[in-house]
Order: sequence, then structure tokens, then C-alpha cells
Amino acid sequence: MADADPPDLGAYTTRAGAAAIGARLRRLSERIDRDAGRLYAEIGVDFEQRWFGVLNLLSLFGPLSVGELAAALEVSHVAVSQVRQALTAAGLISWEADARDGRRRALRLTDQGQALVERLAPLWRALAEAAVELDQEAEAALAALERLERALARRSLLDRARDRLAPRP
Repeated sequence: MADADPPDLGAYTTRAGAAAIGARLRRLSERIDRDAGRLYAEIGVDFEQRWFGVLNLLSLFGPLSVGELAAALEVSHVAVSQVRQALTAAGLISWEADARDGRRRALRLTDQGQALVERLAPLWRALAEAAVELDQEAEAALAALERLERALARRSLLDRARDRLAPRP
């Protein structure tokens, strides 16, 4: 008996369409982060792309709390706390109790962090310009992502799927 031909698994997420939206978004995010990581490596900087938002906000606005950073970045408190730990270990930020509220911790750039931000500023400008070009070439992908975010804010994927699992009368 001859072996059956293996299934054609190429471009699964493309053929799966909207059902694979999460996988496609992760794949694109990983590709963009990998390309940015290659740029950092080319200039000899050990930098994780996930650090950008926190460092950039601290550079622009000065000391901020984890909660303020999470709100500005629209990510979880846990996600910012993880980045905070990595940036603290790398010597790029420090934190101290807020003078107005001792429970609140204000994160700030260290001198080393400020020097890194200044060194990376040209690279960040180049990445931002390349992203604008990419968005234009992709015919306003950012606008489509914003529409997707608004649709999810109106009604989550979880709620939409639950409706389809609910018994029908």
C-alpha cells in the first residue's frame, strides 16, 4: 500500500480566514518585533521591543506609576509589571514611593536609561517612519485594527462565541 500524500498545510492561517485572526495578529507582531530586534542588534544594543512603550512614556512624561503606564499603553498592570522588572534588572529604570501616596510607586529613567533613550531616538524615528510607510502600503491597516479594537470593545469575542454555543429555543 502506498503512503498517502501529506496534507497541504501551507498558509493555513490565510485559508482559515477570520477564524485565525489571533494567530495572524501574533504572527505579524512577532515578525515586526523580530525585524526591530535585528536593528537593535545591528547597532549593538541588547533591547527588547516590549520595553519601548514604557521607556518612551517615561522619557516623554517623566515619572509614572505602573497603573498610569498600563492605562496609556492599554495593556494589563501585570504586563507593565513584568516590563518594569526587566527594565529594573537592566538598570534602565528605578522606582520610588510617591510622595503623595506611599502605596503608589513612581517609575523613572535612570541615567543609563536616559542615555539609552537618547541613543535609540534615531532608530525609533526610523522605525516610526517605516511603520507609516508600511501602513500606507497596506492601505490603512492601522485604521482596520482600530475598527477591530472598537468592535471588540462593543462586544468581546468571548461573548460572541458564547452566543453561538448557547442552546437555541
